[in-house]
Amino acid sequence: MIRYLYGTDLDRHPDLAAAMFRDRAAQFRDRMGWAVTVDAMGWETDDYDGMDPIYVIVEDAAGGHAASMRFLPTTGPTMLADVFPHLMGGAPIRSPLVWECTRFCLSPGAGAGAARRLLLGAVELGLAMGVTHSVGVFDAPMTRIYRRLGWSPEVLGTQDGISAGLWTLSRRTHDMLCSTAGVEARTSRAWLEASFGEILAQAPLSVRG
Repeated sequence: MIRYLYGTDLDRHPDLAAAMFRDRAAQFRDRMGWAVTVDAMGWETDDYDGMDPIYVIVEDAAGGHAASMRFLPTTGPTMLADVFPHLMGGAPIRSPLVWECTRFCLSPGAGAGAARRLLLGAVELGLAMGVTHSVGVFDAPMTRIYRRLGWSPEVLGTQDGISAGLWTLSRRTHDMLCSTAGVEARTSRAWLEASFGEILAQAPLSVRG
């Protein structure tokens, strides 16, 4: 299934959170060689994890971490604005209709199926939040991977092998990803409602302030 959690709710799922942060260390430090911070527990975290983002987490058949990413509104601090503004010519996007997605992570051994479910979760969440686009920073070679997965970004800028991209969220993309991920639309919505049903009944999702 796909689980949606605010950062401050991760302590209700400690094993899942621990696996996510350790898989992030395995991917970004060990496999990709990024200069990230990994603590004594083997967790890769940064300042943005402390800003109560929303995490989209794909679980494997045993309920463990298979894939994940995090979301923050561009109206507040983001990696693109704070760390990579040069990719946007010094003028990063700031809009309530655009959210940043970062730390696209796959557990070792997870395949395209988990990645497609993760993208589906991103669209499901974005449509529920009432946003129209998502931005993110990624290694330039990821452009080919996103294309193979069926949801390519518009590349806004590239420097030193790092790109900024803009994804358009739409019902058409949602339905296409449901098909390629092998998930019925009603099932995808049910997963979101299982995490955020009470909030969705009141208003579109937002970051807690």
